[in-house]
Amino acid sequence: MKIKLFILSITTLLLGASHAQQFIDKGTIEFEVKTNIKKSMGNSSWVAMLKESLPEFKTSYYSYSFANNQSIYTFDRWADGPRLPEFLRRGDESNVWYYNFTDQKMSKQKSVFSSNFVIEDSISNIEWKLTNESRLIAGFNCRKAVGKIMDSVYVFAFYTDEITISGGPCSINGLPGMILGLTIPRLYSSWIATKVIVTKTDEKSITPISGKKKYSYKLFSNTLDERLKEWGGNEDEEDRKWREQLYWNALL
Repeated sequence: MKIKLFILSITTLLLGASHAQQFIDKGTIEFEVKTNIKKSMGNSSWVAMLKESLPEFKTSYYSYSFANNQSIYTFDRWADGPRLPEFLRRGDESNVWYYNFTDQKMSKQKSVFSSNFVIEDSISNIEWKLTNESRLIAGFNCRKAVGKIMDSVYVFAFYTDEITISGGPCSINGLPGMILGLTIPRLYSSWIATKVIVTKTDEKSITPISGKKKYSYKLFSNTLDERLKEWGGNEDEEDRKWREQLYWNALL
């Protein structure tokens, strides 16, 4: 009898371990994206009156679908509350990110200066430093990593290796698993996974973005520089910060 109980206990433990080691390679993740718009707009005089009529945060929800080591990240809906002005909504609703991690290729559509740009290039590398800090997000154990993008912008991510794709919100990727939590302090923005759905994934929707004209990452960056110079404006500290915010968000 004792031998039977021992064998049963070992079998249960092995089955439990087998279940714990199952990895997810296909699914859909919902992200809540929150940006402090009052801080991101700066403190210049031309926005002082406008800021009084705006909420402190804008909150939206995005969908990240992945299968076959490819992903697409798209806007889903706004959180309940007052409707935001169009200039604060346009980019969020139009932007799309597609990534193919097998071929190391990406394409994304970004709305800037009231125009949609399609960027197609290789996936950029992000240098990451792993830490010992951990956090539970959407039911997954996640480990913290710190990275840097665009030479000077730090990002703080929490990823899980239980989801095998090396992706994340927007263009943030390159960790040994899926990023479920992300903060970029200099953009006053955070991304947090609210749920992971593995029972239904529209694989046909995970396709590269089409467009008549496609920009490389470098050409798009140069185009942004030229447009910002044409736009003019004051050369004070607040104006410089606002331009940086626009530039970083466009390249994200």
